[in-house]
Amino acid sequence: MTVSADYLQYVLDQLTQLGGVSSRRMFGGVGLYCDEFFFGLIADDTLYLRVDDSNRDDYTARGAAAFRPYADRPHLSVSYFEAPAGVLDDARQLIEWARRSVAVAQRAPPPKAHLRSKKARRASGGASGTARAKR
Repeated sequence: MTVSADYLQYVLDQLTQLGGVSSRRMFGGVGLYCDEFFFGLIADDTLYLRVDDSNRDDYTARGAAAFRPYADRPHLSVSYFEAPAGVLDDARQLIEWARRSVAVAQRAPPPKAHLRSKKARRASGGASGTARAKR
């Protein structure tokens, strides 16, 4: 997954009127945020926006492809769909679609903290620190 600097800049320019948009490189792609809400991603110079039941039909009706990072596991990552070309090229329309994706991100439950960092565990006397203290 590569993202060219020109494509990233084009997408960011198209999203200027959304306000609060930032990007972060991740796993060879780029994550798009509106304030702290992760609403889109770019992979292989393709923009994908977050979907749920409220907006998925907009994408499927236009034949947009779901983001599939793993060819051998096609069921993963159906929460992002490719922005249709006509939408991407029309900044006003892209802003509308992006706003709906931001709303999806805002409604989603916060990501679970599966594992705290080693530093945080040490600072709080996590399980390994507690076991040593009892010896």
